[in-house]
Amino acid sequence: MEKRKHYLDNIRWITLCFVIIYHIFYIFNSSGVVSNIGVTGIKELDSICVFIYPWIMCLLFVVSGVSTNYSLKSKTNKEFIKDRAKRILVPSLIGIFVYGWISGWTTNYYGDIFAGNGSMIPVPIKYIIFSLIGIGPLWYAHVLFIASLLIVLVRKIDKNKKLDILFSKINLPLLFSLVLLVWGSSFILNTPVVTVYRFGIYLLMFLLGYYIFSDDEIIEKLEKISIQMGIITFIIGITFTIVNYGANFGSNEFLTNIFTNIYIWFVILSAFGLAKKFLDFENKFTKYMNKNNFSFYVLHYTIQIIIAFVLVEYFKFSHFLFNYIILFIGTIIILPIVTEILKRIPINYITNSYRNLKKNTNSK
Repeated sequence: MEKRKHYLDNIRWITLCFVIIYHIFYIFNSSGVVSNIGVTGIKELDSICVFIYPWIMCLLFVVSGVSTNYSLKSKTNKEFIKDRAKRILVPSLIGIFVYGWISGWTTNYYGDIFAGNGSMIPVPIKYIIFSLIGIGPLWYAHVLFIASLLIVLVRKIDKNKKLDILFSKINLPLLFSLVLLVWGSSFILNTPVVTVYRFGIYLLMFLLGYYIFSDDEIIEKLEKISIQMGIITFIIGITFTIVNYGANFGSNEFLTNIFTNIYIWFVILSAFGLAKKFLDFENKFTKYMNKNNFSFYVLHYTIQIIIAFVLVEYFKFSHFLFNYIILFIGTIIILPIVTEILKRIPINYITNSYRNLKKNTNSK
């Protein structure tokens, strides 16, 4: 049995932490990026979003691609898709209608999406609309499931594993030159207006994770230059943030800029090299974070929306900085508590009881 790569788990949960931090500042952004809370905060702090946003989801898709490679070594294509549907797709779809409406409701509270005609629309219809516009971070699960279907299709077509052979020949110069492919992918298959569904670059990142970053030799090469790469990447990141101060970090123009994509690629290369060098370990905390990673991801934003709404509507601090601080503290306290409560709900017991009840009713 192949030894578990702890550095990969650590990249995943650390990136999740950056996602959570990003959303704290995104919620109150003053850069013109659409947010569910229609209250702007401290403009200077938007720079944190500029520094984090370009690469966080790309890095998660690369990690997902690597994990998929390992998963498909022990599962058939059918077993893999069934597992992904059960663990990722179904929970994300349920989440849309269980708590997604909260984000949709707050969006309407500040923006009146019904243009003053909300009272004329039946509550069930409004609930559906709120849920659909309140998808939030759950989009990641949808794109990830599509990526999973794509890799199964590619494997079926490439039965002789010619792509595996091709990518095994990748060296460091070629790896760095792939930034051009990354940049090109940023232009394709992007949803209009709200550009979270960036299928081009996210599917590419997933495939690069599957074929390249799952290769131990590549990771070892990145490990050897990780410190130098980390320093260079940090300098690039700071420069990038200064150059793009005040930019709309969710716009197509920002996301398709070549500087943005160079930054993305350097972060990904550095993250894998540094993680292999310094984070290839496991302890109780990393086990806990890895175990709850997906739950934290799908729940955190809704919790943040609720906290942020209460802060700006009821507390109304004289200095806006308190909103950021309390939102951060509230998230790290409430998120694990909610996760542990939900984990203890006996879903299987309820489902089995319903099935037995239905069976007994039909038998009568």
